[in-house]
Amino acid sequence: MTTTKLGVHALVFRGGTTPDEISGILAETKAAGYDIIELSLHDADNLDVARTRDEIAAAGLEVVCSRGLAFDKDVSSDDPAVVARGAALLQESLVTTHELGGRFFTGALYSALGKYGHALTAAGRANVVATLKDLAAEAKTRDMRLGLEICNRYETNVINTAADALRLADDVGADNVDIHLDTYHMNIEENDMAGPVRLVGDRLGYVHIGENHRGYLGSGHIDFPTFVHALADIGYSGPMTFESFSSAVVSPTLSNDLAVWRNLWSDGPALARHARATMSSWIEAAHAS
Repeated sequence: MTTTKLGVHALVFRGGTTPDEISGILAETKAAGYDIIELSLHDADNLDVARTRDEIAAAGLEVVCSRGLAFDKDVSSDDPAVVARGAALLQESLVTTHELGGRFFTGALYSALGKYGHALTAAGRANVVATLKDLAAEAKTRDMRLGLEICNRYETNVINTAADALRLADDVGADNVDIHLDTYHMNIEENDMAGPVRLVGDRLGYVHIGENHRGYLGSGHIDFPTFVHALADIGYSGPMTFESFSSAVVSPTLSNDLAVWRNLWSDGPALARHARATMSSWIEAAHAS
């Protein structure tokens, strides 16, 4: 049986990344039995990088960092000044990930997180490709990989399906750029839960597990067993990270960007324990059949 490390998104526990919040996030991640903590860098101004790195190491956890961009720092823009600000933020975030001890930086690294009022332009796509080429080259000097998280049409106009992501990765042309599938977004955009997994194949580098409403696993309608069986079929052994959002744990910026208006749960640690047990059972069943 392949070994899949299980992760959890920090926003299951806390809304920001101040020192006190980080200490609580890491303690609860460890207590729930996870191997990986995913930190969103939306709150990087409050992040004590050196202290956090030490605490992650002391907890025996691995770290993955993620982020999206804002419209004034959108690398898919036609405006060179906007693109330059976005590219600088991505490079800064890559360095932060490295300094935290992380080797994987993922997310919507290619656009703002939000509803666009128009289709992606040819110039905007060219700016995305050029930015990601530079970012991948810098990542390679640090022995790091990038993930292209595929997001739904209401959060980006750049890549919405696995096929879109593969075309973008091909145009970037770097061997340290992986595809990042997220079941929440797949539920909106893909025809089924297995085809995209098989299409991506060995280029799959990271997985987000989230319900269609981003609440408790099993309380929605996503066909997770089919998805996890497909992962087993392609021999995927990378991270599987649980992601869930509720208005009970609020990040003032990210919650608005992701339209987190409902309180789907209030006890993050209980949610995390349930998710870990559920994902483990799916993995065990997939490899037993």
